[in-house]
Amino acid sequence: MDKVTEIAFQIILYAGNGRSSAMEAIQLAKENQFEEADQLIKDATKELEKAHGFQTQLLQEEASGTGASVNVILVHSQDHLMTAMTVRDLATEIIDIYRNK
Repeated sequence: MDKVTEIAFQIILYAGNGRSSAMEAIQLAKENQFEEADQLIKDATKELEKAHGFQTQLLQEEASGTGASVNVILVHSQDHLMTAMTVRDLATEIIDIYRNK
């Protein structure tokens, strides 16, 4: 497996962890468990930061002229990361709605 594919799988892993934590946080907010929900949002953010770190590594290599070719797994990882970040952002808003109802 080449380096780009390995990094892509790391992005998918951490983005998936972040998305799962955000979705679980929404469920806890439904049950008025806001402290736990808030902690899961923090956990999601940490996981997404890890994924973003791998993405940044790829971007820096590309900017320096040492980037590798794009493959479908890398494209999938980028889609996965952006979706997970959106889910986390929306989960934060949904939790606030539950908290203030």
